[in-house]
Amino acid sequence: MKHRIVVLGAGYAGAYAAGVLAHRLSPEDTGITVVNAEPDFVQRLRLHQLAAGQAIAAPPLADVFAGTGIRLRVARVTALDPARRVVTLADTATGAPADLGYDTLLHALGSHGADHGVPGVAEHAFDVSSRPSALRLRERLDGLGRRSGDGHVLVVGDGLTGIETATEIAESRPRLSVTLVARGELAAPLSPGARDHLRRACDRLGITVLEHTTVEAVEATGALCADGGVLASDATVWAAGFAAGPVAAASGLEVTAGGRIVVDRLMRSVTHPDVHAAGDSAFVIGDNGRPLPMSCASAGFTARVAVNAIVGRLTGREPATVGLRYVGNHISLGRRDGILQPVDGEGRAKRGYVGGRKAARVKAGIVRMSLWGTEHPTFGLPRRTHRLTAARDASAANSPARPSR
Repeated sequence: MKHRIVVLGAGYAGAYAAGVLAHRLSPEDTGITVVNAEPDFVQRLRLHQLAAGQAIAAPPLADVFAGTGIRLRVARVTALDPARRVVTLADTATGAPADLGYDTLLHALGSHGADHGVPGVAEHAFDVSSRPSALRLRERLDGLGRRSGDGHVLVVGDGLTGIETATEIAESRPRLSVTLVARGELAAPLSPGARDHLRRACDRLGITVLEHTTVEAVEATGALCADGGVLASDATVWAAGFAAGPVAAASGLEVTAGGRIVVDRLMRSVTHPDVHAAGDSAFVIGDNGRPLPMSCASAGFTARVAVNAIVGRLTGREPATVGLRYVGNHISLGRRDGILQPVDGEGRAKRGYVGGRKAARVKAGIVRMSLWGTEHPTFGLPRRTHRLTAARDASAANSPARPSR
């Protein structure tokens, strides 16, 4: 019987990992199934552009996995039972439930916007953490653009997602008034020069920045602040952080308070070693002794580690070492401006930065490379597959004994 590998999620981590596993493991011994809620690959790095009204490529996963032997299941993951090694699915089209068994699992379901318990976020706020939610925001912005008066967009959160969303909307839809709300100083983790560059970009794009402002509730017509103030808004975008989905926590796997699976250096669950995690789903300590942040770069590093670990365990090979480093932030400020902020070994911003069109071109190149790498997950790999250790042993045991010399 073939060893069943199931990959949950086909984002940057899951799609890449599935393709490489299919290329490196013999199809005679393994069967690989990828479960994803959508039939297409979603460029999460560009969802703020999609929301702003731009056309974003979404290659069908069937094309991405063509010729690999990977089986694609378009379904939502509703439950995980690691004791029975079973995943429960709901068909995306019909909602029909089904169980899917596995021998090895790679959990790469990613993350969603975290409301942090703030009242009204779920009911009234928009976000760009998924394609459906980005399209929902886009529809709302389209409606505001058709009104006779100017609309007001409020973006809550000055992390990378909040900054990119606010600047993209302001540049793409200049008729809309955009306000960016920062809990502390605007983009405090950046270097002083990068922060000044960001402020100039906000001024150029007409973005109002509110610093040291805490939103305590979201309503249909705006947000309520901790100081009693009210911020009027026709569309409030919540960009105040991310959290993993509830499936892992409900399964009994050890997770963080934000739902991320606690893994060792080989991306194995510390409580269930036949479950690996990658991307935003994984909580792992990086080479600098600090948790690796949620990011596309982290998705690449953790996916490579998980693939090497799975291949090594199944084929009796020593897993290749992959560094877990976070070198910096790449921030787009619309289509013609950006910031590249390198960080030191402690994760703190270095003094220097790159800004302007050069940074924008580098960020655009990173996005293009991420998409190309997803569409060609086996590029550069040697054209050979490895038999599983148990399969080789069984084959040797069943073959005729060679005469001794």
